[in-house]
Amino acid sequence: MAAGACAVAAAALIAGAPALQAGPAAAVPVRTEGCNDGFDCDMSARIQKVDAYLSNRPGITGYVVRDRVTGAVHSNGNADTQFWTASTIKLAIAEDLLNRARAGFIVLTPEDRTLMESMLATSNDTAADVLWAKFSGLDHMAFNNAFRANGMVALTPQQPTTGRAFPDWGFQQCTPADLDRLMNNVLDHMNPDDRAYLLDRMRNVDTNQHWGVWGAGAAMRPGLKNGWSDEQGGWVVNSVGFAGPGERYTLGIMNDLGTQGGYADGEETTTRVAEMLFSGR
Repeated sequence: MAAGACAVAAAALIAGAPALQAGPAAAVPVRTEGCNDGFDCDMSARIQKVDAYLSNRPGITGYVVRDRVTGAVHSNGNADTQFWTASTIKLAIAEDLLNRARAGFIVLTPEDRTLMESMLATSNDTAADVLWAKFSGLDHMAFNNAFRANGMVALTPQQPTTGRAFPDWGFQQCTPADLDRLMNNVLDHMNPDDRAYLLDRMRNVDTNQHWGVWGAGAAMRPGLKNGWSDEQGGWVVNSVGFAGPGERYTLGIMNDLGTQGGYADGEETTTRVAEMLFSGR
């Protein structure tokens, strides 16, 4: 598609006119002349619309969207900003537990697996506490070492303020780019059986997590792990997951509301971004 056609498509979508329809995955070129970050022109226009939307939303939002078929990636200006992870870190905990069990380094009992499923399905904090205490090692660094090895290279543990041991899963900061690398590490490097299990759990989260990447819509079969927390500096509302046939697209989005909004604003922002990017693709 010519550069001029791309500009027309972008302008049409931003103005609310009917968007050009994307072709089947096999027909999408790796690079499309004149379009944003190598995305096809429909997705390029969607990204422009998202960035315009975020410029008027409360707080600071960083995100990374990836097309795993073409290799195209878009990172906005806050993609390398540190945010509190909130419960998105539970995805990294689950990946590491499954990897270690697969390698024979630990044994996950039926009770452990029930806790892990609760941690993913309802974002149960007590379940995460129990698993962290049992499997974080004598120096409490087993998980954090794995997090970095699995792509979260900018992850930074923070000193707990409640007398908990350092590091603790609930006192961690990372970037949206870390969440992007984590999600793609799950998709690219886990044992196929463990990956299929984890993706199934992410697609079947409780209704309290039907937001964020869930905004992609049922037709895109999204899976996710959300995180929300009322920190001392204000609400943090995050989402990481995948959408599309064969988990084609991934999205990591983090929203620090500060003094500009609350949980409902963050839920609306993250959900709307996923909807604008993926719905109808």
